[in-house]
Amino acid sequence: MVLAPPPLLQYWQIVLRWKWIILGIIAAAFTVGLIVTLLTSPQYSATSRIEISREQKKFTNVEGVDSPISDRDLEFYQTQYSLLQARSLAERVARTLRLSTNEEFFAAHGVDLSGSLFTSGAAQKSGAAETARREKMAVDLLLDHIAVSPVRGSSLVDIRYVSGSPTISAQIANSWTQQFVAQSIDRRFASTTDARQFLEGRLADLRVKLETSERDLVNYAAQKGIVALGRTKDADGRTQVDRTLVSSDLEALNAALATATAERIAAESRAHQQSGGANADALSNPTINDLRQKRTEIAAEYAKLMVRFEPDYPSAKELAQQLRTVDAGIAREESRVLNSRSSDYQSAVLRENALRRRVEQLKSGLSRQQQDSIQYNIYQREADTNRQLYDGLLQRYKEIGVAGVGANNIAIVDPARVPDSPSSPNFLINLALALVAGLGLAAIATFALNQIDEGLRDPTQVGRILQVPLLGSVPTSEGSDTLTELQDTKSALSEAYLSIRSNLAFSTDHGIPRALMVTSTRASEGKSTTSFALAMVLGRTGKRVLLLDADMRSPSMHSFAGLPNVTGLSNYLAGADNWHETLLETPSRGVTLMPSGPTPPSAAELLSSDRITTLIRQASEQFDHIVIDSPPILGLADAPLLTRAVEGIVFVVEADGVPIRGIKTSLARLQAVHAHVFGVVLTKLQSRLSSYGYGYGYSYGYGSNDRDA
Repeated sequence: MVLAPPPLLQYWQIVLRWKWIILGIIAAAFTVGLIVTLLTSPQYSATSRIEISREQKKFTNVEGVDSPISDRDLEFYQTQYSLLQARSLAERVARTLRLSTNEEFFAAHGVDLSGSLFTSGAAQKSGAAETARREKMAVDLLLDHIAVSPVRGSSLVDIRYVSGSPTISAQIANSWTQQFVAQSIDRRFASTTDARQFLEGRLADLRVKLETSERDLVNYAAQKGIVALGRTKDADGRTQVDRTLVSSDLEALNAALATATAERIAAESRAHQQSGGANADALSNPTINDLRQKRTEIAAEYAKLMVRFEPDYPSAKELAQQLRTVDAGIAREESRVLNSRSSDYQSAVLRENALRRRVEQLKSGLSRQQQDSIQYNIYQREADTNRQLYDGLLQRYKEIGVAGVGANNIAIVDPARVPDSPSSPNFLINLALALVAGLGLAAIATFALNQIDEGLRDPTQVGRILQVPLLGSVPTSEGSDTLTELQDTKSALSEAYLSIRSNLAFSTDHGIPRALMVTSTRASEGKSTTSFALAMVLGRTGKRVLLLDADMRSPSMHSFAGLPNVTGLSNYLAGADNWHETLLETPSRGVTLMPSGPTPPSAAELLSSDRITTLIRQASEQFDHIVIDSPPILGLADAPLLTRAVEGIVFVVEADGVPIRGIKTSLARLQAVHAHVFGVVLTKLQSRLSSYGYGYGYSYGYGSNDRDA
């Protein structure tokens, strides 16, 4: 398994890959920044500072505590900032300083009045038109070079002016603040005069309407006998009558009637009770309770004497007499309680009837009053509306009076000083910005180039992007004779294919596959070289290897071996019986070649037959390994047809060659026919592009006879 390099190393490799483009962009940006800085005229900045206080709505002339900042305060400040940049203010400054006739002012902004700006052909414009043109240009220059910057967390504002003259910059910055203060005062007094005159007339009219509506309300209430005991105002400021005298009396009498009814029912219940009811009242009578307590005590003493003496005993006779006296008193009290029930019931009935008659009378009066209250409420609403309008206008009239004589809310804190040194250009800052811009452009360009160049550049990308094992990497070659380098067992190219052979030994449970196919996405990726090299390294181990050239459209195996291509695979697939007659022995030990044979009209039709499967099966009985050089995948149907005759596929990918999306498309076609891909061989790998740092000092080259190299 190939481990991906650390992210920082990957980024570093990208930088190294595009280092000349990166350095070129940075150098170009730095040079442009240097030239612009050297050619820019010096500019001087002068700043004056003012304080803008929040305008408070004063209802009286008494100063109060300022409220916290609200949305209206923020709106106020935004308005002031906009007024500071208004064209009307710039026109005041231009008129005050007579800038339209100030040659130094125009020169400080790089404007040459002697040029063609103020001429039309050869004829000079009229004096009035020339003056208007100069005034407009002066105002435009002021607005273009003034800057308003609020100081965060305070009510201070900086007014900064930039020009090519330090004196002009300070003069305009100070005049700008002075004219802003004057303009604010003028605007305040101009607005209050008209408003006061308008409000005075409206107040007089509303005062008459208010008096009339309140008089109508009072007269109607007196006429209908409506006496309001409680009034409240709702959210809209309208007066609501909670209680009148009639409704208050009715409420009190209803409560008294309910109490009288309850008392009458209780008295009636007691009056209809039998003796049990009398005893019940007696239980709550204190006199009866005292007599019963006294009888209990006498009965107890009498019982004690009866234990020792006879009833005729003097003390016993005296106690018996006391018992009879107490019993008589209890009987008299109980009789009195029983007789009082009837009188209580009669009194309760009379009281209830009297209250009920009074309640009915008040209900009739309340019903009439409710009818009258409809018109009363109309009068009340009219009076409330007039009162609200009058109070609102009166309050506004007072506010305008206070605002007209109030203090100005704008103060100059620090006037502008003549600057000693230019504020721009700043040599170091400009070069630093140019360098940062160059780095940013270089990063964007590198990212774009890296996205456009989508080929596989590193072996670690194989497993991470393609999700296919890496069998090995083959370096690029600086030599021209690939066959000679492959025959040299000590060459780096030969060592690379030996490593691939070793990795193939672990691709199946029985070691190196008996029949494998070598293919690629497109031509010239090293597919044929890889096929021939694998056959060579397998033959060196003493194995019998059949190298089958199935690329009948563009055969090349016979060129590698230096053999003719007279008869071969196409003859057998077309119907020849003896395929052994097409075999040729190569100079490489243990490697036998079956050339592609004559180019057929339709290679796909020949490969669609079962004869290719029969050939591989029969050849497997005579050879230890069969290596098939197949056509590329994209655009052809040959390679997918060959997959059914082999155990698996060695997929060749050229480093920095075919885009990744093309490689994935090829692998998807193989997966669609259920082909088994042993792994990927990454060819033509440049050591400087590899994260491994192989240190190969050779190149991957394809001889002149290698047609897909």
